[in-house]
Amino acid sequence: MSVAYKSVGWNRQKKLYDRLLVGGVVGYLALFMGVGFGLHPDATAEALLIRGFGTAALLLLHVILCIGPLCRLDRRFLPLLYNRRHMGVTMFVLAFVHGGFALVQFHALGDLNPFVSLLVSNPRFDSLAQFPFQPLGAAALVILFLMAATSHDFWMNNLTAPVWKALHMLVYVAYALLVMHVALGVLQAETNPLLTGLLAFGMALVLGLHVLAGSRDAPRDRPLRGAPDDAGFEDVCAVSDIPEGRGRVVSLSGERVAVFRFDGQVAALSNVCQHQNGPLGEGRVINGKVTCPWHGYEYLPSCGRSPEPFTEQVPTFRVRIKDARVWVHPTPLPAGTAVEPARYEGDV
Repeated sequence: MSVAYKSVGWNRQKKLYDRLLVGGVVGYLALFMGVGFGLHPDATAEALLIRGFGTAALLLLHVILCIGPLCRLDRRFLPLLYNRRHMGVTMFVLAFVHGGFALVQFHALGDLNPFVSLLVSNPRFDSLAQFPFQPLGAAALVILFLMAATSHDFWMNNLTAPVWKALHMLVYVAYALLVMHVALGVLQAETNPLLTGLLAFGMALVLGLHVLAGSRDAPRDRPLRGAPDDAGFEDVCAVSDIPEGRGRVVSLSGERVAVFRFDGQVAALSNVCQHQNGPLGEGRVINGKVTCPWHGYEYLPSCGRSPEPFTEQVPTFRVRIKDARVWVHPTPLPAGTAVEPARYEGDV
């Protein structure tokens, strides 16, 4: 976390992440160009560059969309999530270069403005085989630009986390547009079924991982079966169900609540980190602070506030311990409200 906005704040992990990312992109483009000239010696460099940058961007987008559900399924993928925004910006740059080359190649030599030509040169909206697929890619590129331009925490703090998150969820709209852009382009220019098969495999992989991760998370959202006590507290689990220094996510009034056990105490916070909506309940209590597993943002379990000088806050919940079981009131308190953690004694 940082108390000031910095244009560059590289640590060792960021540097390693970006070196591997850039090296992978350069290696892919070099391999694509080499194989392309080998298989099609008559192909122009411009045509291969257009395809190389385009396929690199699409491949990277599939990787980006797979990281989220993979992290839900296996914590070992979390290091990929740490700097996923760097991957997203790199993907946009690749897509932008692809679009720039294509705009020059196909629309810059006529009488019309290239951007106007892009939009009006093909009016065949009534034909699937001749559908104007290029505007679909341009629309996706606009979304990717907005995401890349607002990727820094400066924008997230000024737009607010919910607005920023909603904007970046448009990546799924961009993905749908790009799938149609590529699929329709392949139908018009290629006869090799391998390309269609690869695109279908990518779509199935992204959809399958999201469905699998969602099905694993579904039990967390099931309402508790027990009746609340006279004060409205609900029985969420036994104290022993929560590992020491870790959290357990439960659903109360339709919202996910993270219940933590640490140092003979139990506290409950909103499960939503204020940085990027990360799952606090999947994090740990480190040095007395709840630490988000995504980017390391910290919150004091007794009040839901980040330690000074940081200002992030999450709602808190009242907790009781009765007969070695954890009872939580489902009504969240205002973000940053101090609540005494419930204490227990002895083995549980």
